[in-house]
Amino acid sequence: MSMILFICTGNLCRSPMAEGLLRQRFARVGLDSRYDVASVGTWGVDGSPASENAVTVMAERGVDISGHAARTITGRDVAEADLILVMSREHQSLLENTWPQYRWKVHRLSEMAGKRRDISDPYGGPIEEYRACADVIAEYIDQGFEQIVELA
Repeated sequence: MSMILFICTGNLCRSPMAEGLLRQRFARVGLDSRYDVASVGTWGVDGSPASENAVTVMAERGVDISGHAARTITGRDVAEADLILVMSREHQSLLENTWPQYRWKVHRLSEMAGKRRDISDPYGGPIEEYRACADVIAEYIDQGFEQIVELA
């Protein structure tokens, strides 16, 4: 089973939403038994739930992330993942500098869709910012799905 790991800063908004959306996509196309999807943060507040707005926005899309518990990335996570998808250039640099031997498996999520953009953090913002963030994440997953499957 291939492991795909999403990374954001606190593991409270973007990466849990991305994890939920990709799990939903895999289930929809019958590939959920072939891929494990997880998320962690570069500065995760271990054990914290996903932000309330992230849970609400995902529920609107039929994705339940209410049981999510934030976690900080470890070297083991990086070593075991087959593909690591980050939300920003900052996350990518941090991982590549901390674990240079694994830089080949670290990509910004936007790159899967042929773009080079960061996904802004909606944390602390109104629910509309979370919806906009979820839209961007869903778009990149949809446009980059074949690339994600190929690299994982």
